[in-house]
Amino acid sequence: MSAPAHEAMCDPGLDEVLWQAWKAMDLPEGYRAEIIEGSIEVSPTGRRRHGVLNNRLRWMLEAHLAGSDLAAFQDISIIQGRKVCIPDLFVAPRDLDEIPDEEGLGVDATRVPLVAEIVSPGNDAHHRDHIRKQRWYALAAISVYVVIDDFTDQGTVTVFSSPDPDKGTYATKTTVSYGTPVTVPEGPAKGLVIGEEVTRP
Repeated sequence: MSAPAHEAMCDPGLDEVLWQAWKAMDLPEGYRAEIIEGSIEVSPTGRRRHGVLNNRLRWMLEAHLAGSDLAAFQDISIIQGRKVCIPDLFVAPRDLDEIPDEEGLGVDATRVPLVAEIVSPGNDAHHRDHIRKQRWYALAAISVYVVIDDFTDQGTVTVFSSPDPDKGTYATKTTVSYGTPVTVPEGPAKGLVIGEEVTRP
């Protein structure tokens, strides 16, 4: 029986090399670097529509989380061991200074219950957000992963929940087309309805 795909990609020596290379990178403004599945991936920040969708979702999350000790954040690295993702949006304790990773480079993934990605155009961006990052977040045991995709059919919202960190998968996946609301089923954003308020043109 062969090992799961994510186990085959685990190489402690390579992880350390990538980690040191990532820390040494000095990217031009407008780019970000992540360590995903055995490689450093560099991608540009999103276009205007990308930012519009991201901020609409962030405002909804902020309203939903009001009065709690959690908040919505963006443009900060999430660290799991020697791997790094920079989600478009995530939920974490309001005072991030209390939960840095061991080197102070980002936020420890164990304290992040929800992440969201807004898909950029292109097949690689689609595969990164729907497949590679989905595995990354499931392996990190992040409870809920939301993907908003302007480029699938007429637009879709997908909510992954109930991660299985051993397999790098989510037990539940709900995908709806724009115009159909979808409800976050668990975690601190449980009951949040994502619909046209976010995805409208």
